[in-house]
Amino acid sequence: MATGSRGKQLRIRIHGGRVIDPANGIDAITDVYLAKGRIAGLGSAPDGFTADEEIDAAGCVVCPGLVDLAAAMREPGQEQKATIATETRAAASGGITTLCCLPDTSPVIDTPAVAELIRLRAAHTGKARVVTLGALTRNLDGEHLSEMAALRKAGCVGVSNAHRPMLNNLVLRRALEYAATFNLTVYLLPNDHALANEGCAHEGQVATRIGLPAIPEAAETAAVAHLLAVIEQVGVRAHFCRLTTGRAARMIARARYDGAPVTADVAIPYLYLSENDLSDFDSQCHVIPPLRTIEDRQQLRAALQSGTIQAICSDHQPHEPDAKMGPFPATEPGISGLDSLLPLSLRLVEEQVLDLPGLIRCLTIAPARILGLPYGSLSVGASADICIFNTDMTWMLDNSNLRSQGHNTPFAGWEMRGRVVHTLLEGRVVYSLRS
Repeated sequence: MATGSRGKQLRIRIHGGRVIDPANGIDAITDVYLAKGRIAGLGSAPDGFTADEEIDAAGCVVCPGLVDLAAAMREPGQEQKATIATETRAAASGGITTLCCLPDTSPVIDTPAVAELIRLRAAHTGKARVVTLGALTRNLDGEHLSEMAALRKAGCVGVSNAHRPMLNNLVLRRALEYAATFNLTVYLLPNDHALANEGCAHEGQVATRIGLPAIPEAAETAAVAHLLAVIEQVGVRAHFCRLTTGRAARMIARARYDGAPVTADVAIPYLYLSENDLSDFDSQCHVIPPLRTIEDRQQLRAALQSGTIQAICSDHQPHEPDAKMGPFPATEPGISGLDSLLPLSLRLVEEQVLDLPGLIRCLTIAPARILGLPYGSLSVGASADICIFNTDMTWMLDNSNLRSQGHNTPFAGWEMRGRVVHTLLEGRVVYSLRS
């Protein structure tokens, strides 16, 4: 790879790799041709194609760039934790080319100006594409509806009230009706705030034994039940974000069977960690919603296998070191997840939860379709967003190789298998392991 090519849209031939594109049912060792930032061909070169550059992908997987449904950029408003520049660079090193952020920035994404600010800053960095969810209510107050038409026009791919509660069910209904009017998907984080009662751990044996304020399973399942009732009444397209319980997954499965227009995702930490990881008060495992039981973890994996849960995300929440210091309940929840999304996901293949094409589907075309974006595939004419990774490469996750500004992760010290060697965004090399 010539260093002078970085950032330029060249005619590129990627050869010798195992090309996996679930959107088109492709799994074969073949060549990929890029021109003008687009996929120009697969298998054989287009007429008159001459490569300016070649990438040898022998022994590697070539797939669409990953699409992450949940990544906090922390900008604007919390730049002491991270910035768009630092986190998009981390995303590129992890093979992620599209990131979606919630509207709970400061100021909130409830005006076109804030959405445009984020888009422009990501474009200036040029390492990954950042799309936004607009606020469902003004300033996320749960009471006054936002200007959803203006947010949609400004490029917001959906609306959400993030982790904030709605004032009441009538406001919720009106908000969902308004969103449906503009064909906006509503992104819902199911949590009954009264039942959660500012807890910080799953209500179970571990929280009882070590004395942590608890959040019952019902905080999620009761919220899912009443949200489904309103969704079915209104007919809005809805996405349930970051399910943590097996029972909630079963409720979503039933709703989908009955024809409800709903989808769901899971964050990668919930597929590996459980309430047992809180036993030594490790604040790196402080997340909201909390880590649930081992049985819930297994049921979430089963929901991925069945297709009830369509997508895997990082739920990336970078923090400065001080945010994780102090008594467990006083620390800030969240895990920095961009660096570990792909290698942790690849463990699901090793553990026979998913096959490799099925896993790549959950990280590419499935989240892209949920967002309503034309990414996540290697179709001819599609944006040349590409991740090339070596499945055999092993490495240790630690502070020295975390690209995110946030080093808050419970996976430090874990041996990872699978590493990104190249990431391309719109035909430009935005990351190379060797440079």
